Order: sequence, then structure tokens, then C-alpha cells
Amino acid sequence: MHKSGFVNIIGNPNVGKSTLMNDLVGERISIITSKAQTTRHRIMGIVNGEDFQIVYSDTPGVLKPNYRLQESMLRFSTGALTDADVLLYVTDTVEQYDKHLDFIEKVKRTPVPVVLVINKIDLSTPEQLERLVEQWKGVLPEADIVPVSALNHFNVENLFRLILEKLPEGEPYYPKDTLTDKPLRFFASEIIREKIFLTYDKEIPYSVEVVIEEYKETPSIDRIRAVIYVARDSQKGILIGHKGTRLKRVGMAAREDLEDFLQKKVFLELFVKVNDEWRDNEKLLRKFGYEN
Repeated sequence: MHKSGFVNIIGNPNVGKSTLMNDLVGERISIITSKAQTTRHRIMGIVNGEDFQIVYSDTPGVLKPNYRLQESMLRFSTGALTDADVLLYVTDTVEQYDKHLDFIEKVKRTPVPVVLVINKIDLSTPEQLERLVEQWKGVLPEADIVPVSALNHFNVENLFRLILEKLPEGEPYYPKDTLTDKPLRFFASEIIREKIFLTYDKEIPYSVEVVIEEYKETPSIDRIRAVIYVARDSQKGILIGHKGTRLKRVGMAAREDLEDFLQKKVFLELFVKVNDEWRDNEKLLRKFGYEN
């Protein structure tokens, strides 16, 4: 008997979805920072065993959109409600369940089996967790509830077994050696964007998009030229920093991670361009992979 299926991971921003995704896959597929809204695309990670294939999909956090980019992000999350074999709705020990009641109602109505994952239980007490579980039983009575700490890999193995139990029988959707559906260009841009999130405060990370203009592979070194788009001239100045010091810091950190990810040398060039409407520009969003 072979099991195979799609497991979509949804939830509000900042509940640790990406950490959970990476732990389940066993590789760093999604970028992880302490800031919300880091995931903008649906990112797929594939786990293969002798008698199973699980295709995980990390979606952007559920949020009320303020511009076209966020509308596209919300469509990724909404679409995830119906095109999965198992749905993981991720919350944590501090999130207020009534923050997105309209979305939870959609989760209730989905025909897909739902597993409610309460993350970050290391930040709670047994008594608080017990109350939280009872509360969520009232909100999503049909869901299986699994408390975990993805950061500490606590109870993730039991979550994995539950997912496997719920998957339908079927043949693999992807070749057995496939880890993700995304190309190397995508991971290069995500690693650079992660370093921007970790380096800058306030609005800068949310106003940037990273586009790989050129990616040349050779056996010994990969040469990458990336453009970082920002919304305003003032953001360009902050991003570059005095005499280019801050951008150089981002480039060095990104290059080190890329070399670790690719297991080879990387030559990375970063450039910054201003486009004040990129988050609402249909043509640019399509170029960046957000619009169908």
C-alpha cells in the first residue's frame, strides 16, 4: 500500500508556519524570521518514503489585504482550503482565535480533513494549553488537535504520523528524488529576502521584492545577479546604507547561506531599484510570480 497526497499549511502570520514546514520536510524550504508576512508564495516541500510521498505546501499568512500584492497572497491561502488531501491549520499559544473568524468559517466548511496544530507550546503551561485545546475544540469541533513546538521538534513526529494516517492511497505525484517544485532562482531570491528581513527594521522588508536577473551555473561556481526593488528613494538609501555597508552585509550573509544551500562557491551581485507602484502593478506582480 502506497500513500500519496498534498498537505497544505495555512494560518495567520507569525504563528511559526514556516518553522513547522521546514521541520516536517527536514530541509529549510521556507524563510524564517520573527516578522510576520515573510512567506509570499505557496512553497512546496516533498517528503518521500518507501511507501509514501507527502507534498507539503506552505502558504502566505491570512491577512486583510491593503494592496494587490496582499490580495494575491490571500488567494494563495484561500485556494489551499480546497486543493489538499489534508489541511494543517496552524495557530499558537498566544494568538486570539477570533482574529480571522471569517477565514475560520471557511476552514469549517472545507470537505478536506483538518488538523489544528497549536505551535509554540514551549511558551505555555500545561494548564494554559489544556484550556486552549478546549477552546479550539469548540471553534473547530471536527478537527484533530495536535500541540507542538516546531522550534524544539516536540511532538512533530506524532503530527507526521497523523498526517500519514489521513493520506489517501495513491502513486507519487513527483519523482522520488524531488525536494520542491521551485527552481534555484526562487531559493536564491528567498535567501536574499530573508537576510533583508533580518537586517532591517520597520517597513523596509515589506516594501522590497528580490528578482534574480541572471543565474549562471557552472560545476565550480554559480554567478547570480539580483535586483532588489523598493517602493521609495528613501528606502533605497536605507537599504544601501553609508557607502554601501548595509547592502554589503546582506550580500555577504546571503552568499554564505547560498553556498551552504548549493554546496558550491557563489558569486553574488546585488543592485537596488526604485518602483513606487510594484505592489499594485499587475504587470510587475505577474513578473514576480504573484498573478496568474
